[in-house]
Amino acid sequence: MSLLFVVSDPGDWAIDIPGVTVVSARAYLTDPAFGEDRDAKVFNLCSRYRYQSFGYYVSLLAEARGHDPLPTVSAIEDLQSPNVVRLLTEDLDELIQRLFAPIKSNAFELSIYFGRNVAGRYDLLCQQIFSLLPAPLLRAYFDRHNGQWRMRRVQPIAPADIPLSHHECVVEAALDHFAGRKRRLRKRAAPRYDLAILHDPANPEPPSNAKALQKFEKAAVALDMQVQFITRVDFDRLAEFDALFIRDTTAVNHYTYRFARRAVAEGLVVIDDPDSILRCTNKVYLAELLARHHVPTPRTLLVHRDNVHQIAAQIALPCVLKQPDSAFSKGVVKVESAEEMLAKAGELLEKSELIIAQEYLPTEFDWRVGILDRRPLYVCKYFMAAGHWQIIKREEERKLVEGPARTLSVGEAPEEVVKAALRAANLIGEGFYGVDLKQVGDRCYVIEVNDNPSVDAGCEDSVLKDALYREIMGVFLRRIEAHKRCLPR
Repeated sequence: MSLLFVVSDPGDWAIDIPGVTVVSARAYLTDPAFGEDRDAKVFNLCSRYRYQSFGYYVSLLAEARGHDPLPTVSAIEDLQSPNVVRLLTEDLDELIQRLFAPIKSNAFELSIYFGRNVAGRYDLLCQQIFSLLPAPLLRAYFDRHNGQWRMRRVQPIAPADIPLSHHECVVEAALDHFAGRKRRLRKRAAPRYDLAILHDPANPEPPSNAKALQKFEKAAVALDMQVQFITRVDFDRLAEFDALFIRDTTAVNHYTYRFARRAVAEGLVVIDDPDSILRCTNKVYLAELLARHHVPTPRTLLVHRDNVHQIAAQIALPCVLKQPDSAFSKGVVKVESAEEMLAKAGELLEKSELIIAQEYLPTEFDWRVGILDRRPLYVCKYFMAAGHWQIIKREEERKLVEGPARTLSVGEAPEEVVKAALRAANLIGEGFYGVDLKQVGDRCYVIEVNDNPSVDAGCEDSVLKDALYREIMGVFLRRIEAHKRCLPR
């Protein structure tokens, strides 16, 4: 296995660790050779992990390439949120008070290198923090108020900020980690049969309409699960439940993701789970993942500032440009000319270091296959809005024009459509997904895999009726019971 240390600038890495190859983030993201390496382990040591920065994309694409990155994108998101850090580390309070009691000052910084510190007496705390926030180089900041120490924040250490006197410790800690030191994981309390459904009554485009939410509640009650509808203000109530069903539009930089992360940390069964949100809401990740597993898609190019001019040659015009976290037809544009392509790509690259260019395939409708627990539940035809190339046309004053939809049973849909959808969704996980496909002749092309797919009364439930809601609630019940059986008695 090749060990890759990916850094913002190779000149900042001054530590020689046997067996390690140091590469720049730009090279890892743009050199096709790294995407072809099937036996690599990536340690992301970029100086910044900000959302959609190079550091963020290193972990994202490493996951898509099967390179088992450290940190994962989930860990990166955890590090960005003081609330999540506080939640994950609250069980360390007793250890923190005991270790820091002799310290005279009211502030303390702890450098954590692969779960180790230069002072061995802090190793147990470092190992615990590393197991909860697994990133190679971390610095934890503590302060004391009224005689009690509290962890204020945790952030990655830039390679250039590692003191020379710590280099030997970094080498030893890294080599120990390579040798396979096991992480310690917390055990969660036993769950109860209470289901929270997170929704936003003010969302003009919710994934489920009011009638569908009522049907979910009815189906859950029939399975002896109590339902409470919660909103974004109920974040601190999550520990009251044993499962969370997110029925609001998800995004990474959004409270829905924080709810998902908190729910997982509390031991709840969660749909949409945070990993599915991360993977499905970023089209860069999806493009890399689908390409790696040879899932048929329209011709696709990962675009950065240095290859914008290759779009027309590799994809052809017209083509579609996509912001990585675009959804519901937002952040997706069709460009007809080279001038328009350069202008629109420039606008999108102002927001993200990487975007997607994709072949334009005109079709009368898009297929959508709804999949849960690796099983197809429904198939829809979403027809294009009148006079438009997408199923949703956005006009001025936020007016929406949607094309008609027709729902089919899974057995009625073409077998190749369902098979392609399952193949794509199974690469993401076993959550609840809506796979969008285009069919051109006898060829199927996966456009994207969506978490949080639409389930509206009168549309997606047109075939299964109330049975659709019972199927989804049944998955929650089975997962809750399975989780309960696995807990220590």
